[in-house]
Amino acid sequence: MQTPWPPLPTTPRKDIEWRLPRRARSVGRARELFREQVASWGLPQGVTDTAELLLSELMTNAYRHAKVPAGREIWARCTVAEDRIRVTVTDANDTLPTPGTASLEDESGRGLALVAALADDWGTERRQCGIGKEVWFEFVTTPSNHRKQITGESCLQVTQLRLLGD
Repeated sequence: MQTPWPPLPTTPRKDIEWRLPRRARSVGRARELFREQVASWGLPQGVTDTAELLLSELMTNAYRHAKVPAGREIWARCTVAEDRIRVTVTDANDTLPTPGTASLEDESGRGLALVAALADDWGTERRQCGIGKEVWFEFVTTPSNHRKQITGESCLQVTQLRLLGD
């Protein structure tokens, strides 16, 4: 018998996607669906709490800023493989977002800064089909390796971002 190539992962891949209408209430629905799913997968609470916050930020950005025709959806996907969780939000707008610099008076504009501060990795890319973009972030899920839960160094970064908004 031949060994499959490439070698199979040592743990099964967990993958789920939600397609939600481009409405404000879809942000809360995405958080709810995410919480239920990661609980069933038994992921560490510190990782999932932070990932839920960042999912909310990306869903809010897609809802508020993706100027697309009516009826377009926002897709949220969560994938766990080996020791990483990856959350991706997809919308039909082609403009790739970049972290902004919010002024002291701004009530918004810090979402991607939070993603950059708290995620182990993140990025943006155009969809392969040519319509829209994906914004994603990743966390290491093993507690001993996870550096950026909402504690320690990242708590200071989040506090600094909040102070900018006060």
